[in-house]
Amino acid sequence: MKKPLIVFAAVATFALATGSVTFGSGEVSPGLIRLSSKEIQRSVVNRGSASRGPGDVVVIRQLLYNKGIRRAPIGHSDMVCTYTGNRSRQCNGTYSLPRGKIIVSGSVRYWEFYKLAIVGGTDLYGDVRGSETATLYARGPRKEILVFRLI
Repeated sequence: MKKPLIVFAAVATFALATGSVTFGSGEVSPGLIRLSSKEIQRSVVNRGSASRGPGDVVVIRQLLYNKGIRRAPIGHSDMVCTYTGNRSRQCNGTYSLPRGKIIVSGSVRYWEFYKLAIVGGTDLYGDVRGSETATLYARGPRKEILVFRLI
């Protein structure tokens, strides 16, 4: 139990020290989207033993917020992660925003801090590429800071 908390504390400290996580930044940067998310549903399909293992699937649904614009959600996300090992997952997700969707894909080892590739999108985000970084900042319900770096 202590090891995950120590890892989380170290990652959170690193993220704050490097400035990759900022709340309410007034800086407007082209190609940068900062959102927060709140998990509203997590479903696990366990295809083997009671513990997590290869083939198990996690389906996650989140509400997306930009508190600088309004307090109500501005969109939602859906992510499907398939366990490829005891802790490793291969994830694919869609972030539905008011002006289009952003599609992400990649490997996730720790839920507390992960980075996924932006592989495409629709409408305004039709030709987008880049990366998405997620940092957990609250549990019960899980809340994350999401930073999309668009190219």
